Amino acid sequence: MMGRWLTLLLLAFGAQALAVERVVSLAPSLSEIVVELGAADLLVGVLDGGERPAALANVPSVGHYGQLNMERLLSLKPDLILLWPGSVGRAQREQLQRLNIPVFVAEPHSLEQLTTQVQAIAEQLGRVDAGRQLAAQLRQRLAELRQRYQRAEPLRVFYQVWNQPLYTVGGGQIISDALNVCGARNVFDDLKLPAPQVSIESVLQRNPEVILVGDQAQMEAWKAWPAMAARVRLVPDKGLERPSGQMLEAVARLCQVIVLNR
Repeated sequence: MMGRWLTLLLLAFGAQALAVERVVSLAPSLSEIVVELGAADLLVGVLDGGERPAALANVPSVGHYGQLNMERLLSLKPDLILLWPGSVGRAQREQLQRLNIPVFVAEPHSLEQLTTQVQAIAEQLGRVDAGRQLAAQLRQRLAELRQRYQRAEPLRVFYQVWNQPLYTVGGGQIISDALNVCGARNVFDDLKLPAPQVSIESVLQRNPEVILVGDQAQMEAWKAWPAMAARVRLVPDKGLERPSGQMLEAVARLCQVIVLNR
């Protein structure tokens, strides 16, 4: 019991009593961060969701988004679990917290928080120098993008996640912060849910200047509203949906799409 409390105490101060050797990542974005830190060799299990990085091709799966195989996870005997809360249901999150395994929870709501969490994950993995270097690079890139795309009057943007039904992102979502970096403002930034459902009427009422969609079908659907003043732009880059180091370049590409409206 005393050893357990000592481990928890050290974790609270960003260090571990013993270097981790077996890590399970429960989000594709967290798996990417581990790879970006040069620590892919520590991963013994990952939660799948979309295409994997090549470095993780042979790492065992512990399930898919919202469908964690707890027995499989335990069989891998991890000494650290990286958790994004939305990747598993509440009951399984509570079960994970009751295990005698350290759990590091990462859920960045802004790009600045992302850089901080990259460094914190590096500390958990024993890759402190790599974490500092990567975090510094990300902060520098973020500052460059803010300076390049800042506007006195932000563009009003509607970011469409899905069309049937119509979903967007709320103000506390990291994609909303990405829009701010690009000199834009999420027209639904007053909504607190990560992915609120909205109506066509509410979108039109908020009068966006730009509508960002994820595929050609969503773009075509907006042609049913010819009187709408907003320009519809295609953003097929899925990197925005994975808050890892690569997201900064996905944001740069987002800014290029938005800047076409200037």
